[in-house]
Parts: sequence; structure tokens; C-alpha cells
Amino acid sequence: MGAVKTPEELLNILTASSMNDRCFSHMVEYLKVGMTEIEVAEEIERTLLELGAKRMAFPVIAVAGENGAEPHGVPSSYRIREGDFLTMDFGAVYKGYCADMTRTVAFKRVTPYMRRVYNIVLTAQKLGISAIRKGVSIKAVDDITRDYIEEKGFGNYYIHGTGHGVGKEVHEEPYINTKATYKNKFKTNMAVTVEPGIYIPGKLGVRIEDLVIVGDKGAINTNHSTKELLIIK
Repeated sequence: MGAVKTPEELLNILTASSMNDRCFSHMVEYLKVGMTEIEVAEEIERTLLELGAKRMAFPVIAVAGENGAEPHGVPSSYRIREGDFLTMDFGAVYKGYCADMTRTVAFKRVTPYMRRVYNIVLTAQKLGISAIRKGVSIKAVDDITRDYIEEKGFGNYYIHGTGHGVGKEVHEEPYINTKATYKNKFKTNMAVTVEPGIYIPGKLGVRIEDLVIVGDKGAINTNHSTKELLIIK
């Protein structure tokens, strides 16, 4: 499976990604305080299958409160509380091709600290996406997101890579992380995620992820769901 996708492959990825967007729209209306993480994850999976997904690209992640500090946390019986962040990471599979998307939402209220952390992640994510285009160093995009988060004082809490390729596998080349090299460049029609995060043990976690297609002059975002901080009432 090549990192550069054919038009047909990209269409399948776009279709899967559109299912993720539609699922998120449903979840924004569905979520409420008191739900368990497991209930949230089950509803995401049910919705994606109803929308036409063949299966999940990976087990749905739905983690709230201090559980959100675990990037790959497993949904539990923890009940969402007022003042929690909830991170939802999920992906539909369509005709064998994966999508991958993450959104973090808050419930009822947010503290200034929570808003600050969220906005730092959001700005880093936007900076990463805006830097992607044909010929740009893959390592440079990891640097851009990581340097911004470090500049804001949260570098020690950014504990995973910035992104990865997506296709028949949900994690494939190219990998946008600290192990990437400056000689490896983005190529037109690669499909990659951009997903910086901040994870503060015992407190909270925030991750925002979009799946983008590399173009000659920039990245084409396959996700259209809002990334501004949503506060579920």
C-alpha cells in the first residue's frame, strides 16, 4: 500500500471521513452529563455503522475528566461530570479504507485554564495543517506543532506524534513524529492526520485531529466539524 493514494482511494477515504463528521454532529446533540464513557463509545460505533461504515478503523476512544490524560485510554464506567473535558477519537471504514478524527468537548462550564489548554492545542493543530503541502519536510510539521506547545509551557505534556498516514491501515507511512527525518517530504495525494494534544496526569487531556490530503499548494481538510470549543449544556 503506497503512501500516495489514487483518486479512487482518496474518494473512499473522503467518504469514510464524511461519516466521522456526521457522527460527531449527532454526538453533540446526544451527549449529556451522567453518561458513561462506555455509553459514549457504543453510541459512536452504533452511529457510524448506521451511516454505512463497514467497521471501526480502531476501537473507539471516549475518555473524560482525568481519564483524558491517557492518549489511548479505554472507555470505562466513569460517568461524565459537569466541568469535564471528553475526548472522542474514532474512525469509520468504507470499502476497506479508514478515516480518523478526534474532537474534545466540555460539559456545562470550563475554567480559564481548560480554555487556555484547549486553545493552545487548537492553534498548534491549525499551524500544523497550514504548513502541509507538497515538498515540505515531514519532520518540520512535527517541529511546528511541538515547538508551539513547548513555547506555551506544555511541551512535557505532548507525549505522542503529530500524525500519521491513513489508508487501508489506520496507521501507516508517513509518520509525522520526532523520529521523522527532514529529508522525507510530503507528496501530493498523501492522506495524513494532524493531531497534537496536551495530557496532564490527574487533571485532563485535549486532542484535536483532522484527516487531510496533501495538495501541491496546501492541505485539503476532509473534516468539516467545528474545532472551536464546544460546551455541551
